Amino acid sequence: MFIGEYAHTLDEKKRISLPKQFRSGLGKKMILTRGLDNCLFLYPKSGWEKVAGKLQALSFAQADTRGFNRFILSGAVEVEADGAGRILIPEHQKSFAELKKDVVFAGVSDRIELWDSTRWNTYKARIEKQADALAEKLGEIGAL
Repeated sequence: MFIGEYAHTLDEKKRISLPKQFRSGLGKKMILTRGLDNCLFLYPKSGWEKVAGKLQALSFAQADTRGFNRFILSGAVEVEADGAGRILIPEHQKSFAELKKDVVFAGVSDRIELWDSTRWNTYKARIEKQADALAEKLGEIGAL
């Protein structure tokens, strides 16, 4: 399980060091893809296989399903950590997530999200203000 929030810096070659707390759970090769809310999702290969399997099981007859599959699956790339624990962020993903220099890694259970630091802080402030209302809604459906 991935939890926590860690700030790192994207270098001029589009490489970023993985937080030490996440490295063992990710393994050497992992999958990086476009995520929701303009962040990137990073999965260990085993976790990615579960997500991809669920997406493949959906009917391709529905336009929404086709669109979401294209969004997630076509944007995915396998990345490998180098000897220093860094991964390379492809240009199309860097542009999608609007990553600049300062990047936040956020552990979200089965995946890690990569956010531009400014975007993360804005998003986090908005969600923190809604936390009580979100908890109440989740309680109503039995999730909490």
